[in-house]
Amino acid sequence: MSWSFAFRPRVLDALRSYDRNRALTDIGAGATVGIVALPLAMAFAIASGLKPEAGLWTAIIGGFLVSLLGGTNVQIGGPAGAFIVIVYGIVERYGLANLLISTACAGVLLLALGLFRMGNLVRFVPVSIVIGFTNGIAVLIALSQLKDWLGLDIEKMPGNFFSQVHVLALHIDTINVYALGLGLACLGGLFLWPRLFLKGSPVLRVAEGHTVRVFARVPAPVVALVTLTALAYVLEFPVETIGSRFGGIPQQPPSFALPSFSWETARLLATPTLTIALLGAIESLLCARVADQLATDPHIRKHDPNQELIAQGVANLVVPFFGGMPVTGTIARTVTNLRAGASTPVAGMVHALVLALIVLLAAPLALHIPLAVLAGILLFVAWNMGEWHEFVRLKHFSNHYRLLMLGTFFLTVVFDLTVAVEVGLALACVLFVRRMGALFRAEPLTKPAPGCATPAGQRPQLIWQLHGALFFGAVAKIDPMVQAVESGPTGIEVVLDMGGLFALDTTGLDGLEQILKAVGLRGGVLQLCQVQEQPRSLMERSGFMQRVAAQNAEQEAPRP
Repeated sequence: MSWSFAFRPRVLDALRSYDRNRALTDIGAGATVGIVALPLAMAFAIASGLKPEAGLWTAIIGGFLVSLLGGTNVQIGGPAGAFIVIVYGIVERYGLANLLISTACAGVLLLALGLFRMGNLVRFVPVSIVIGFTNGIAVLIALSQLKDWLGLDIEKMPGNFFSQVHVLALHIDTINVYALGLGLACLGGLFLWPRLFLKGSPVLRVAEGHTVRVFARVPAPVVALVTLTALAYVLEFPVETIGSRFGGIPQQPPSFALPSFSWETARLLATPTLTIALLGAIESLLCARVADQLATDPHIRKHDPNQELIAQGVANLVVPFFGGMPVTGTIARTVTNLRAGASTPVAGMVHALVLALIVLLAAPLALHIPLAVLAGILLFVAWNMGEWHEFVRLKHFSNHYRLLMLGTFFLTVVFDLTVAVEVGLALACVLFVRRMGALFRAEPLTKPAPGCATPAGQRPQLIWQLHGALFFGAVAKIDPMVQAVESGPTGIEVVLDMGGLFALDTTGLDGLEQILKAVGLRGGVLQLCQVQEQPRSLMERSGFMQRVAAQNAEQEAPRP
């Protein structure tokens, strides 16, 4: 198999027929997404146990690199809600410096996957596992935000599910009603704002025109952030803010710094590194597929998974040197970008530049943002992130699907994503083997099919028609056939009709060897007919066909 290296960012193709109208649309879309990304980037970082600027500069640097080097037209890269639980656990267990090392190493893995053109391997993860861990992460995100949403007096939240529930229950009597009020107002506003401007809504009936249309385009998280921050500041609500917890956001870009690295440390971080790489690959390519399905602009081509993994790898390799967190494709911001009219990666680069401009010019204003409002935004993100309707639809699927989805969900919530994905994939393999093994069958026939006919009356016959794949998961079904031959008459002829056998492995071949041996002990012959290409290739390469022919010739030879 030949392998050729291909590095062609989508932006090179997108700019071939670029014109002024598309440029203006991309700039408008990028500005919109940049504003949307502002509260989300801060919220994701804070929820992950990091400072808000870590999320902001991850969105700026990582988002720019993903758009510049990626294999999609409209994907927006940056910090994502799916990483909150992972990053928080790594920071709590290994510390911030080791998070940076894990992220950089994960970037190397993603880069290697892209360079070796293995982007399509991510599609081998069953959708039931993806839904299970996505819903599990959504539950954990929501649980982690209850502290700030309720304004509870908890110094630090633990990293695991049961400890979090225990700590929340112990401090439930310390609720800050001002924080809860802001959090409820934020959640209510996020749900209500898009519905205010739907066709037929009271707002459109009372007030129509250009001003209303402009307001309708303002993203709900931005409206909630600005209005509730102003309300809390003017009324001097006694709530925790970014300024009171973190001391504000620096207005200058982060400096380049090398985290301390040693191979001994890297070995300890193998599991976190694999988790970040796997989740980043799944999230980014899933996001790219969603964008492909939603895109209607003829200029938007289907994504290149290998080029996208290269971009994600570079972004995750570079961002840690500026104190950032893991980067991946973000579905909410990508869909916002698409719906705002973006058609090329230029919009993603504009989004990063707009976000950088906001941070450099307006960082002091972030001092007053209540953490309860950011928690409300993340609760809304968690709600939209979860595919809750899939729990209702479980009754329409098989027990295998239910076991995979529910098992991955509960393992994600109770243990962590790494355990959930590892166990989920192992369970998926076991269930697949079991299902494929069940599909193999050997049907006894009273007479051979036309393509397997032999001269009648010479020997007593046992005839089976084989269907499916004869492999290690189905080889036990050969045992009754061997027993039937062993208890059959002397000089028996065994006919195996293999027209329906499309796959054979070495364990299945060993089962056929057992039949051949039993036939030989009874002084009989073995006839193989209508053998398909793959089974025939294996039987010829292993010498099985020659052994069958030699044994048959010996049994047919006249006795002295």
